[in-house]
Amino acid sequence: MTAAEIIKDIKARKFKPVYLLHGEEAYYIDQIADYIEENLLNDAEKGFNQTVLYGKDTDMATVLGAAKRYPMMSDFQVVIVKEAQDLKWGKEDAGSKEAEFVLNYFEKPLPSTILVLAFKYANFDKRKKIYKAINKSGLIFQSDLVRDYKLVPWIEEFIKEKGYKIDQQASALMAEYLGTDLSKIANEIEKLMLNVPKDVMINTDLVQKNIGISKEYNVFELQKALAIRDVLKCNKIINYFASNPKANPTVMVLANLGGYFTKLLKYHYIPNKADAASALGVPPFFIKDYETAARNYNTGKVFQVISLLRAYDLKSKGLDSSGNVSDGELLKELVFKIIH
Repeated sequence: MTAAEIIKDIKARKFKPVYLLHGEEAYYIDQIADYIEENLLNDAEKGFNQTVLYGKDTDMATVLGAAKRYPMMSDFQVVIVKEAQDLKWGKEDAGSKEAEFVLNYFEKPLPSTILVLAFKYANFDKRKKIYKAINKSGLIFQSDLVRDYKLVPWIEEFIKEKGYKIDQQASALMAEYLGTDLSKIANEIEKLMLNVPKDVMINTDLVQKNIGISKEYNVFELQKALAIRDVLKCNKIINYFASNPKANPTVMVLANLGGYFTKLLKYHYIPNKADAASALGVPPFFIKDYETAARNYNTGKVFQVISLLRAYDLKSKGLDSSGNVSDGELLKELVFKIIH
């Protein structure tokens, strides 16, 4: 089930006694857990029947002790464990009374309790007996990271659901600049919508103005300048990045360039270039940039560039580096090696 389908069922009062929400992408886990916390009980019921715990501050005995209580003046009680990845789940040793106590609850959870386990930034171990028990008695939702090639459609769909419209170039700019953190993207879009009327098409100018992306000096423009080997433009952008490190963190710049040159390498090996847009997962209007870059960077050079990006990523993190070189100087050195 998707997050939207789970929330739809909750709205229809179709509940499960246990929800295990796990995975590397926190956005959907928070979306489901927050909806349950805010909407399942009314304000009067929450005082007696809603318990919110945090994994690092509690233990399984406390969680299950809360889950075994009966609701007061309500059909249900809600127990939410946030940051459940920090909870000590206990060992599943044969004959262990603690393990048996935990497993017994998940095999036969109290029907009047809705227990939500928000296990973020990692996948729960599917080999555990607890996982198998919850899979039978409750609902398990796995929230996977959104691949970079799916970001543009995700942004466009998110904006469409809010009643707004965005052009492809603007959504592509957001995807390139904001990365794959869906919570960050959603927050930036929400802020953008506060300043844009619904009847106005969101374009690159609006994105740059409201999300703090420089019109001339951003990763998007750096990729274009590298594609045509425009040394002057590349240096101007790198100098801007060096003077605005918080807005243009080196780790983000390197990650974006890594993605760009990886796609360029794929472009070289696409037999039918007419299928390049779908094969690379980019809007069709980007293909001209890849055609140009492919003429300026043969496959051997692209392999070299990817190797350079990996090496400079390590240097930016203090490995294989003297530590006396600034991020700006590292980027200048890297761009010089890429172009020459």
